Amino acid sequence: MAHIPAERCLSIVQLLVEEGGDMQLGDIAARLGLPKSGVHRLLAALIEQGWVEQDPQTSAYRMTMRLTILGQRLYNATGIPDLCQPVLDELAAGTREFVRLAVIDAHALVWVADAQGARGGLMYQPLLSTNTVPLHATASGKSWLARLSQAQVRDLIGRNGGFGEAGQYGPNAVRSFDQLFAELERTLARGYGIAVGEAEPGVTAVAAAIVSGIEGQIVGTVSVAAPSIRLGPAQLDVVGRRVIEAAGQLSEIWPLRKTGKRSGLSAAA
Repeated sequence: MAHIPAERCLSIVQLLVEEGGDMQLGDIAARLGLPKSGVHRLLAALIEQGWVEQDPQTSAYRMTMRLTILGQRLYNATGIPDLCQPVLDELAAGTREFVRLAVIDAHALVWVADAQGARGGLMYQPLLSTNTVPLHATASGKSWLARLSQAQVRDLIGRNGGFGEAGQYGPNAVRSFDQLFAELERTLARGYGIAVGEAEPGVTAVAAAIVSGIEGQIVGTVSVAAPSIRLGPAQLDVVGRRVIEAAGQLSEIWPLRKTGKRSGLSAAA
């Protein structure tokens, strides 16, 4: 097979994943701003390698299950399902609310696991359509940003789309760095982040940072989210202490590794 531009192939893969369905050649080319002839060659290469398939009836393109399978293998190799999920389940049962684990992935924070503690009545389920955490508008994002310098915060906010468009998030989402830096100071002082009606209207979340016990670096966050009418000011500190405790447990057993060395807990290539 001839050499193909990796960056453009990855752009096609990302687009097809985000679209979540079939796409015609012309739509793919238009979305990526590339000529149809070039996109057609890249798609042919991706089909040859088993990443993409073409519907024989509609000629539309879609992702195969190969990426899903490899992603699941990688996820299992991190040790998160075996080691972290029990901690999430325990926190969910103790708070009777929705719990999520997010990990730092390059310049973003990504939700990778969750546990539902509510058993009936008003139950929170995320409305956000992406796994990437809005850093400025979530308790998880604030918990990470609070440990960084202002220059690093500005850089990460810029890399993640800024403060978003009007109406994109909840009514209380911060819209400036001055607001954000003041909130990050409060987050660092209390030890956990809070978001009330920020990522989503009517939802309150509390989160704490996870620091790898091996590397001593921030690796992710753990959070509890619930309808604001149930997680009000009187409950915030109680839940915050539970979240800090869970973050401490996760910090001690954190399974992800940046090296190939094996530990007594887990090892990821």
